[in-house]
Amino acid sequence: MKKLIMGVAVSALMTTSAMAETIGVTMALFDDNFLTVLRNGMIEYADELEGVDLQVEDAQNDVAKQLDQINNFIASGVDAIIVNPVDTSATEAMTNAAASAGVPLVYVNRQPINVDSLPENQAFVASNEIESGTLAAFEGCKLLRSMGKSEGANIYIMMGELSNQAAVQRTKDFHDVLAMDMCSFINVIDEQTANWSRDEAQDLMTNWLSSGTQFDGVFSNNDEMAIGAIQAMKASGISMEDVVVTGVDATQDALVAMREGDLDVTVFQNAAGQGRGAVDTALKLARGEDVAQKVYIPFELVTPANIDDYLAKN
Repeated sequence: MKKLIMGVAVSALMTTSAMAETIGVTMALFDDNFLTVLRNGMIEYADELEGVDLQVEDAQNDVAKQLDQINNFIASGVDAIIVNPVDTSATEAMTNAAASAGVPLVYVNRQPINVDSLPENQAFVASNEIESGTLAAFEGCKLLRSMGKSEGANIYIMMGELSNQAAVQRTKDFHDVLAMDMCSFINVIDEQTANWSRDEAQDLMTNWLSSGTQFDGVFSNNDEMAIGAIQAMKASGISMEDVVVTGVDATQDALVAMREGDLDVTVFQNAAGQGRGAVDTALKLARGEDVAQKVYIPFELVTPANIDDYLAKN
């Protein structure tokens, strides 16, 4: 009888192990508000599923460290890998490492440079950055027109990390909108990177303010930089009613700034939705199921008129 019980127990353990699926996740960094929501979205979704284990690592914004983490995941025998890239121009080595080992790989949130040539067992899950900058800039343009600035308006542009595809695309989106007849009255005084950082944006805005140049708005690649710019302007005694400030991501802090009348525009990027989509796609690839190689979660414009809908989501 004891042998039978032991046999059943071992059989059950082997069945459970066989059913368990492990996904290695390497994040560009943990110390980032938006990426924290993305990471938590993956973890919470995996917790809802039976037999799915996530091994999550912090690459600490180090490309070499991230590649080492991918190689370690491969060596440990994970079923799939999810990568939030540190540098979107350095993803080919990551793709090659996973492809050579036959391990499915999913890029999430940040578009890899080789997105159009990924192997069959790799995919990209994010939101289409053409939408993000376009929605933000067009709304900012409309606000400037409504303020009577259609004869001429000056703005600053704050860019994210220049190694990041999202920063490049969002800035291009801004310029594409400003090239439209409706928005061609807007002149860009200067554009510089603040590396997605609130503190760096505050310093950059302070430097711009010291020039004494008249301006009407700040278009930022993300909310953190928009908030940094707002803090610098308020510290200088500028009324936020006189300038248009746009961001992207609809983070909790950004929504608070909007509710207080400081931030005019943001764009909701569904970080939790991207996280769930990345886990789903990784599992399907690991199981040999067909998936789209590009999975887009739509961006959504957020203004004071619909902010309550997004406060509820946060």
